[in-house]
Amino acid sequence: MVTYITEDEVRDNSKIVLGFDDNEKDVLQGTGQITTFNQLGFKGNNNKPDGWYLPNNYFDVAIILETKANTVDIHVDKWRDELLKNVQIASTKYSKVIGILYNGSDIRVFRGNEELDSVASTLQHKSYYIKLYTSQKIDKKKIFNLTKQINDCLHNKFGIKNLYHRMIFTACALVAKRYNAYLNKGMNFETLKTSIVSTLDLQLAEDKQKNAKLNLLTEIYQEIKYNSTSNQEAIDDFILYVTQISECVNSDNWNGEDVMGIFFNEFNRYKKKSESGQVFTPDHITSFMYRLLDISKDDRVLDAACGSGAFLVKSMCNMIKGAGGVNTSEASLIKSEQLFGIEFDREIFALACANMLIHKDGKTNITQMDTRSQEAIDWIKEKNITKVLMNPPYERKYGCLDIVGNVLDSVPTGTKCAFILPDKKLEKDKTDKKFGNKLLKKHRLTTIVKLPENLFFGVGVTTSIFVFEAGKAQEGKSIIGYYIEEDGLETVKNQGRQDIRDKWPEKEDYWIRAIHNGDEPLYGTRQIINPKEHLSYQMPELPFEVFEDDFVKTIMDYEMFQRRIDSKEFGDALLQKVLYGSEVNITGDDISIKIHKNEEN
Repeated sequence: MVTYITEDEVRDNSKIVLGFDDNEKDVLQGTGQITTFNQLGFKGNNNKPDGWYLPNNYFDVAIILETKANTVDIHVDKWRDELLKNVQIASTKYSKVIGILYNGSDIRVFRGNEELDSVASTLQHKSYYIKLYTSQKIDKKKIFNLTKQINDCLHNKFGIKNLYHRMIFTACALVAKRYNAYLNKGMNFETLKTSIVSTLDLQLAEDKQKNAKLNLLTEIYQEIKYNSTSNQEAIDDFILYVTQISECVNSDNWNGEDVMGIFFNEFNRYKKKSESGQVFTPDHITSFMYRLLDISKDDRVLDAACGSGAFLVKSMCNMIKGAGGVNTSEASLIKSEQLFGIEFDREIFALACANMLIHKDGKTNITQMDTRSQEAIDWIKEKNITKVLMNPPYERKYGCLDIVGNVLDSVPTGTKCAFILPDKKLEKDKTDKKFGNKLLKKHRLTTIVKLPENLFFGVGVTTSIFVFEAGKAQEGKSIIGYYIEEDGLETVKNQGRQDIRDKWPEKEDYWIRAIHNGDEPLYGTRQIINPKEHLSYQMPELPFEVFEDDFVKTIMDYEMFQRRIDSKEFGDALLQKVLYGSEVNITGDDISIKIHKNEEN
């Protein structure tokens, strides 16, 4: 026999299970029978919800509850319509509303007007329903559009001309959203800026005691110059765009640099190569290199030219997944003690700090210094690094190979280090015939993976991944080479190269297996390279072929040269004769030309 449970009892129990009785700041929440939407701030509306969770920030998720006695069939349309009517009222202020229809045993859950099938069959805490928005599959096309809108808004409406200042302004706003700062429509620019700065100061206060250079983040944020700060529409638009980007970064489906890579690539769209020599690493390559070195949750990862932090964020994401997720004790340890970065450019350093801060920690082990310096060498030696992932600046003037050499010299013997470098970079720096590059006197180059030639779209450089074992001399040992000719990405107008057909995951799996197993059967690119002869992947030479047409053309050119005939004048005269001194017949797709003999010539 089923015990009858009244609607009042269902409502009271729901309040406890949902956590609508929590003492939570900046939220209006509760249950009842007599409270109207008008009393809840929806002017002029006297509908009465059974339960409500209404954050002060209208960009956050709101929840509307409708309860019934346990004898009521909630699958009847009129009860659904009653709930959705209240959801619609809430939607006049909130862009994200969860509706719950519950009778003590059966439950129906709606995301906006869409009923969700794959949800828990029993009532859960409100945090579960809030995550129904943050766990949605990431729409990359939407992210590209949003980042473009942010970039255009800051450039054209705020007048922030400096590329990196636009990036830092947005990254700091994302940090503020990550830590629940109040950013809402209608706030003026000074309030927006104050909210962001105060959030940064609060979250960095403890870390600044360990790393004083973190002050650079707020310093550079305060240095940003604006042409206009009075356009309220632009301020509201920026807050909306940042909020939506933040939802993706915090989504359960976020995959490291998957979203942030899109964000940074868009802001660099008009400047493929920075003034400091950085070339920002595509997300799919950071993922590939992480797997190439077989990095695990127990590694200590260094990027000594970390740029915006792509390798560190990707490593953090994957290592935490390997540890069992963000809520494990190991996850906290990974963030605070296993990720290390160096960046020389102060503005890029600020970006890296913001990027890591968005993901809650990891930033205390990023430092601003010159990797070519003794200070950096000493810093690296203290960290007991086990893996290195880097894409250093390529030009000699930025000390590319000095950076690589210092890193290899400073990590423990046997440490696997992967560097993205121009294909011929090591060969251009040969110091003697016996050892080739001077690096090989102390460190062993084991693997070269030539990357697709169009990887760094618009930069004009072709690259390879060079994998070293630190502290072990080459001693003539062969290098194994591979060539990933195609990665499956396609160029999208104004959005760079994207994996729009989802081809890369399968290709990545293939190449990781092939390289780790030493067997590359599909493309046949594997080659053994003698370090005394080459320090790059050797592209096959194209066979020399001579065609009959080429032979005839060469003979004709020679004959005209011998007879002093101008080839251009001869060609023009011949064309005139063929076109206007001939009988032309057209039948379907066929054209026939009959040249009439000139009796006078």
